[in-house]
Amino acid sequence: MMTRSTANFGIWAFAAVALLSLAELAGCRHSAPANAVLKATAQGTALVESSGGHQVGVTGTALKDPLVVQVNDDQGNAVPGALIEFHGPAGVSFDPSAVLTDSSGQATTAVTLGDTSGRYQIDAVTPGKTKPVSLEIVETALDYQERVGAILADKYCNRCHDPESSPVRVSNYDNLEIKPHPFTEGNTLNKMSDADLTSIIQHGGPALNRSALMPPYGNTLSGSDVKALIACTRAVSDPPYQPPGTVYERK
Repeated sequence: MMTRSTANFGIWAFAAVALLSLAELAGCRHSAPANAVLKATAQGTALVESSGGHQVGVTGTALKDPLVVQVNDDQGNAVPGALIEFHGPAGVSFDPSAVLTDSSGQATTAVTLGDTSGRYQIDAVTPGKTKPVSLEIVETALDYQERVGAILADKYCNRCHDPESSPVRVSNYDNLEIKPHPFTEGNTLNKMSDADLTSIIQHGGPALNRSALMPPYGNTLSGSDVKALIACTRAVSDPPYQPPGTVYERK
């Protein structure tokens, strides 16, 4: 007959064996080799953007189009098998963050923006033959108000202000005798105050002695709509908009 002490000893022995087994398994996991490092088979001397730069997205979401960059050699020929790494500010993620160029010398990644609105500098880096080569790409993240402005712009403004047609909208830009300023045209729009932009949006171009082809939207858009449009214009401006009175430190 098994005594109580013998039973207890058996239970403790079983527990010890179980713990030892778990420890061994954990040790095996810990010592397991990490994912294989990408090994480049070639190096280039230049990086160029193929597509996906200068996109405008919403904070915390993936950009609509992937970012595609290409590695070239000294003669401008594409280089397959070169390593490219993508880097960005805190909060920005890439899928993948490192990749080898394909047979056309290109590397593709999906970019997810951070939770802060503004411009994000994305860096693509390849080791190169003698030194690292980098390429800077700018993407823009909109907050809620700026996103509302972008939706309103697409509904009421872009048909004339955006010279590029899209699958859902044919641009009227080329048909206009006096060309409207694209919202990205910072060299012109940055010089205009919020009050001036408000007057033009609400009362049309003649409010500031501008083209009568710009119609008034005061009966169509609310005050908050107008502010959202202006916020969007400031966000996508190129060069970036700098509010009056703001002091910027030089690098």
